[in-house]
Amino acid sequence: MAFTSYSELKTTIANYLARSDLTSVIPDFIRLAETRLQRDIRTRQMLVVATATTTGGDSTVGLPTDFLEMRDIHLNTTPVTTLRYKAPNSFYETSRATESGKPVDYTVLGSEMQLAPIPDTSYTLQMLYYGKPTVLSDSTASNVFLANYPDALLYASLAEAEPYLMNDARVQTWAALYERAITAINTSDQSSEYSGQPMSMSYNVR
Repeated sequence: MAFTSYSELKTTIANYLARSDLTSVIPDFIRLAETRLQRDIRTRQMLVVATATTTGGDSTVGLPTDFLEMRDIHLNTTPVTTLRYKAPNSFYETSRATESGKPVDYTVLGSEMQLAPIPDTSYTLQMLYYGKPTVLSDSTASNVFLANYPDALLYASLAEAEPYLMNDARVQTWAALYERAITAINTSDQSSEYSGQPMSMSYNVR
């Protein structure tokens, strides 16, 4: 059965499990599966563009509520200023974290970004980040995962269902199919990102 909506996905899961008494818990399996995909997939379909404004004298900027991972961030200055990511320990050791000026470095602490130097005025930040897709529900019939990776979503949902059913023998089956799907998804995304780039070769001549 082909499935393109949340309702059809629930029916498909019930059919695969050969159970008609799981109506109340299948949404839990799907939600756990979506959480798994959020950890394992980073594709262009998940990219989101957003802007934020810094405040002079305040080194912090809140991250978007659907933030998963930063892809690129820069200040809309002339010329554009690309911010460099630093791990928290390196940020405080090597960045100008206590100085005031135009930010050039950032780190992520909890739900906020920390900028260095501390902004001396208002700057517009433009972020390109991987965002969490809207969670499937009766009012959200589809999302990025269901529209683009229905096989991975199905296998992950079934893998979450089997421990609940105490059917450990099937867990490895769905886990293997899920891992195969994730590998194919990530490989395909990487290939498509660079498919327009001509191949080049360089030689060291001595």
